[in-house]
Amino acid sequence: MARQYPFSAIVGQEDMKRAILVAALEPAIGGVLVMGDRGTGKSTAVRALAALLPAMDAVADCPYGCDPLTPSGLCFFCDGLGKDLQTLKASVATIGKKTKPIKLKIIKRPVPVVDLPLGATEDRVVGALDLEKALTLGEKAFDPGLLARANRGFLYIDEVNLLDDHLVDLLIDVAASGENVVEREGLSIRHPAKFVLVGSGNPEEGELRPQLLDRFGLAVEVKTPSKMQDRVTIIKRRDAFERDPIAFLAEWQAQEDAIRQQLKVARKKLPQVKVDDKLLEQAAILCSHLGTDGLRGELTLLRAARAIAALNGKNKVTLEDLKAIAIPALQHRLRRNPLDDASSSTRIERALAEVFPV
Repeated sequence: MARQYPFSAIVGQEDMKRAILVAALEPAIGGVLVMGDRGTGKSTAVRALAALLPAMDAVADCPYGCDPLTPSGLCFFCDGLGKDLQTLKASVATIGKKTKPIKLKIIKRPVPVVDLPLGATEDRVVGALDLEKALTLGEKAFDPGLLARANRGFLYIDEVNLLDDHLVDLLIDVAASGENVVEREGLSIRHPAKFVLVGSGNPEEGELRPQLLDRFGLAVEVKTPSKMQDRVTIIKRRDAFERDPIAFLAEWQAQEDAIRQQLKVARKKLPQVKVDDKLLEQAAILCSHLGTDGLRGELTLLRAARAIAALNGKNKVTLEDLKAIAIPALQHRLRRNPLDDASSSTRIERALAEVFPV
């Protein structure tokens, strides 16, 4: 098993790390888009965080890793087990005999991180007919794709701005519904596909389609560190990890455990974090001032600020939590202003100062 570079050992890139933490804590936010220079730790951060998350309970042999406590009702495998259990209960009631109930076999599995390569075919992504079974047994069976593997985990797309249009359309539908529908070769399959979508890319190589851009809850910009000390530290840490990963991981174990515990506590606290109506009004005022389209901006601000509060151990969201996540939540939702050549982040900082003066 490949060892992952520690999340806590990543130098700088605080906005990116915070956004990924927030998206992992609250999947309803809609994922993270990370745009910037190559070699700035984008994919490293995603995989490192997934390694921090506790192993999840899943139904054994289920191709989608369904949660045994909250079944989706879309999985033919788990749904089949449920029907078998109902049939058994009905037959037992009829003949009046007692028998042991059927129990789902539950296993622990790591949170999946699935890469979606740019050259992937649609069949590889959504799934297709299992040709081996079709040819050898003459049976029509479904061979799950990348979306099935990513269920309840992360779907990572590097160079997302270069993704083929037909895959972009497909991802938009699946991200919105949380399920994948496959209709081909006489197959009709519907299965759960809920994942945290993480995309990365270099804006110089092309822009992301607006329809997909709007599906990302948070967007951050990363740059190559300009401080010489940071650059030297990054090189030293990466070299130490590659030369002796076991010793390096041991050195950072305490910091990793601290983040793991922070996430564990935050997940329990998140449902109890309160948001006042006044804060909702402040979020709406900010979005209106910036001229964002629709209401996704306000919803993302609400969910992300609540997650920030939970990570900080608070029971109530404050204006500071809202300000802390405003740029990642809104900068990709702003309309272009031909009369204002300032960056999106600068426009949001300016709006925060105007709407919420100190």
